[in-house]
Amino acid sequence: MTMKKALTIAGSDTSGGAGQQADLKTFQELGVFGMTALTVIVAQDPHNEWFHEVFPIDVAILEKQIETVLAGIGVDAVKTGMLGTTELVDLATHKIKQYDLKNVVVDPVMICKGADEALHPEIAVSLREVLLPHATVATPNLFEAGILSQMGALKSVDDMKEAAKRIHDFGTSYVVVKGGSKLQSGNAVDVFYDGKTLEVLESERFETSFTHGAGCTFSAAICAELAKGSSVHKAVAVAKEFITEAIRHSFALNKYVGPTNHGAYRMKKHGEAIC
Repeated sequence: MTMKKALTIAGSDTSGGAGQQADLKTFQELGVFGMTALTVIVAQDPHNEWFHEVFPIDVAILEKQIETVLAGIGVDAVKTGMLGTTELVDLATHKIKQYDLKNVVVDPVMICKGADEALHPEIAVSLREVLLPHATVATPNLFEAGILSQMGALKSVDDMKEAAKRIHDFGTSYVVVKGGSKLQSGNAVDVFYDGKTLEVLESERFETSFTHGAGCTFSAAICAELAKGSSVHKAVAVAKEFITEAIRHSFALNKYVGPTNHGAYRMKKHGEAIC
């Protein structure tokens, strides 16, 4: 049996719950071999209320990493996460085009959880005009979808549907707008659009703040399933189940942050006790 391979072009979360750390854990749980190209390093300051500091990697260094994987090994799917500068967005897009990559999942990260404004507003323009036209699936949250669609704050499922349509118009094949627990609803609601049909995806909603890395994990699960040959519809369905169980069994890491539990989906499937 040939092991399927996935590449994450994303940032490093030093605390381990999001970014490439979340991606690799998710790939492993879903039976896919994960590889990395580091874009930014995110550190959190325990002496200043867990303030997030973001340190972009030099473009030339990112290119060396991507070449290691794409020219030296090959992949079945790729996902992008935090791309801290427009130059990094441009490079990631160039490599996707150069190697004619299929199964491209774009998680258009613009913000660190807990912040309330985009890291660099110009990145939204670059994502919209440069990278999204080459995405198989885009997975923006409410904040990101509002910026990308230029609709501002999204407050309803109807808003999410309209944003999904607008983002699809940029050239993205499939769009999942993640409402999660941010939307005022009894369930965790996402909107899935394939260019023809809008589908509302609902799952159990949990009253918890322990959701660090949820967006990274969800997009990584889609990437892993695509690498294994699943259809986009099936990949999104599995990812929805995966993140639901991960949040159901999330936990406090310290007084500032609580990540999702990446092993919960597997343990539930195998009837194992989940800590």
